[in-house]
Amino acid sequence: QVQLVESGGGLVQAGGSLRLSCATSGLTFSTYTMGWFRQAPGKEREFVAAINWRHSTYYAESLKDRCTISRDNAKAALYLQMDSLKPEDTAVYYCTSKVGAYANYEAAYDYWGQGTQVTVSS
Repeated sequence: QVQLVESGGGLVQAGGSLRLSCATSGLTFSTYTMGWFRQAPGKEREFVAAINWRHSTYYAESLKDRCTISRDNAKAALYLQMDSLKPEDTAVYYCTSKVGAYANYEAAYDYWGQGTQVTVSS
């Protein structure tokens, strides 16, 4: 049974930083492309970042200067470092996985976590 469990969300002031984590089990982590998406209230889920099994990284254009995605294959864990947070970054952040190459759309991904809430106050 595949499980993805996010953590690290919370309330932070604008300009602050957060590091999100995703612990996984039940999949051969090192062979998967892993990603982060987010969903703000009233909006569709959107791509944030992804990292493939070769550790190549991909970012949403609007976030690439403030986010760093990384993975630890030994721990089967995924991370997202977010800096210079803005109120518009407020959203539920989801960890997700897929077999094969990187993709930036939701339907390409197979497994999803329950999400972790990030709230940025102004």
